[in-house]
Amino acid sequence: MRFHTRKRRTPSIIIVSLIDILAILLIFFIVTTTFRKEQPRLQINLPESKTAENVASEDQEPLVLRIKSAEEITFDNQPVALESIAQAIQSARASQPNRGVAMQADRDAPFGVVVKVLDALKLAGLKNIPTFTQPDAAKP
Repeated sequence: MRFHTRKRRTPSIIIVSLIDILAILLIFFIVTTTFRKEQPRLQINLPESKTAENVASEDQEPLVLRIKSAEEITFDNQPVALESIAQAIQSARASQPNRGVAMQADRDAPFGVVVKVLDALKLAGLKNIPTFTQPDAAKP
């Protein structure tokens, strides 16, 4: 009796489909990393304002002073003590005179701390500091 034996084929991996999957993954990772924004170290809940105005952005982003509490104050994404805000602003303005300074204060930041920061800004020679707010939710 003769048995019919089949020739065994060696399994082959289809490379074309693997290259397609690799290309799709590469495109996905490139797209997701390019749209990532730099997150500040200090997360702020901005207060709402009914009368706030949008200001056209300048050529350069302003140096941002963020206030969360007396212990959590950052200037240009660097932690700064309440007592040394004026010196930090003066040194930053000396090295980058064309950049403005703006302030972000948390809605729950103590008012006394905000007043001390405003005093430090005045000592640094700044007047009319723009502040960041979010639009009023009740505003149509």
